[in-house]
This record gives sequence, structure tokens and C-alpha cells, in this order.
Amino acid sequence: MSTHAKRERLLLADLLEAAGPQAPTLCEGWTCRDLAAHVVVRERRPDAAGGLLLKVLKERLDRAMAEYTAKPYEELVQLIRTGPPKLSVYALKQVDEAANAVEFFVHAEDVRRAQPDWSPRTLDPVFSDALWSRLEKLARLTGRRSPVGLVLRRPDGRTAVAHKGVPVVTVTGEPGELTLFCFGRQAAASVDLEGEKEAVSRLTVAQLGI
Repeated sequence: MSTHAKRERLLLADLLEAAGPQAPTLCEGWTCRDLAAHVVVRERRPDAAGGLLLKVLKERLDRAMAEYTAKPYEELVQLIRTGPPKLSVYALKQVDEAANAVEFFVHAEDVRRAQPDWSPRTLDPVFSDALWSRLEKLARLTGRRSPVGLVLRRPDGRTAVAHKGVPVVTVTGEPGELTLFCFGRQAAASVDLEGEKEAVSRLTVAQLGI
């Protein structure tokens, strides 16, 4: 496992362990137990994980989720912490970094920011740049359902267009916060929004993300 993905994996496992199975998350309707089961199914049941994107596999995904949700919570957390099976595609360093660094960062914040005593987390510049690099590649995908033009801007002025259209809303923030915003956590992201009031309102409740 590569550096960013491994670090975020371990942080997610620690946060899930500390919060407990019934603690809420930013994923609507999901407790920490549900989120932990989702992460494990995604890595260990590729035959079912496709249901996240394909309706034809939705029933299989639901069965897998029910199976893993019923497992002891400590076991789920340990499966996350120890990583995927050796024969899993996620065991490949390049795949792990590409697929999991952002995934685990977002889910770690799903746990942290749903708790009443959460505090801001300062990301190191290297990780921030890595998140920005991924966001530049994923911006059009995560912003495809935006009801307005959407421009992402870092504090240093670097920008990425997530959706073309008018009116335009510019969202400014650190890469981690922009990542959360683009993955549907608009209400929890610490960002500044510039644009027409109605356009901003529509964007904040839009279904962004993959």
C-alpha cells in the first residue's frame, strides 16, 4: 500500500474504532457500522461492489452489505486496517493509491465531521497537492450533475472547471475541502462560494459526486 492511501486507511480504521458502530456519519442514513461494511464490501466483494454504479448488481450489493453489516464491528474495522486480500486488485500499490487515497480521506471525514466534537484537520502540502491532482482529473465527473457552472479554485489561484454553464459559481478552498464539496459533502466543506444567490443555493443541495 502506498503512503497516502495507507495513512488514510489507518486513520479511517482508528476513527471508526473510536466512534463506535452506532455513531452517525455524513453519509445520509449510515452509521459507522454501515460505512465500515461498505468499505469492506468494496475491497473484498468486487462481484457485488459493482452495484454501487450498476443497477443490475444492486440486489447482489444489498445482500453483501447485509452479510457484512451483521459481522462483529471489531472484525469489520480490523479488515479495513489490515487491507485487501493479497490477490485483490487493491493490493497493487498503484491501484491502491489511485482508488483509495481520496476514498479513505472522504470517508475519514465522514466519520470525523459527523461527531459533535470534531476539529479541523491540517493536511500536509504533499497530500493536499495529491488530492488536487486527483480532483483535477475527476472534476468533470463529480460535477456532471451540477445545475450551474462550477469552477473550483485553490487559495493560490489554481482553478479547475467541474461543469460548464451559466450562471457560474466559484468554490474556493483548500484541496481537501474542495474534494469533500465535489463528493457531495457540500454542507460539511469549509469553502467560500461566489456567484448569484440562487445559483449558490442550487449548488449547495445538488447531487455532486461519482
